[in-house]
Amino acid sequence: MKIRSILLGMSLTVFLVSCKPSDADIERAISEKLNDPDIQVVVHEGVATITGVCDDEMFKKNIGKSVKATKGVKSVVNTCEIEQANQEPAAATVVINSDTDLDKSVSKVVDAYDGVSATVVGGIVTLSGEIKRDKLQPLMQSIQELHPKKVDNKLIIK
Repeated sequence: MKIRSILLGMSLTVFLVSCKPSDADIERAISEKLNDPDIQVVVHEGVATITGVCDDEMFKKNIGKSVKATKGVKSVVNTCEIEQANQEPAAATVVINSDTDLDKSVSKVVDAYDGVSATVVGGIVTLSGEIKRDKLQPLMQSIQELHPKKVDNKLIIK
């Protein structure tokens, strides 16, 4: 009787672990929930990266909360940009750097992260390589502060 209980417990554990949703299932659930062609979400190992154009800051925050609430999402990287027409007037004009300047700045940031590389083409920063999960958010924030047109995250989270 004791062995039967142990086997039943082990079977239940294996069943529950195998039932976690795949990244593709999570992406599908998020897409159905958001239903917004201006917002894209890519999920890798449970980390959801949001890109696209949001109407305003409140919309961006709500998108982030909605994605985080999706079953299977472990964390969220929200790089959604605010639509220019809906932004508050800035005290200073944001100047988008040339690719050369942006590439130099991005290289300085990326050098602090082993296994990560970046390319800059047309103001778009493409990140590749591997990164630890706890290092992703600080890296993305540092890159966003450089004001690229877009960040294309192709990093593998380890």
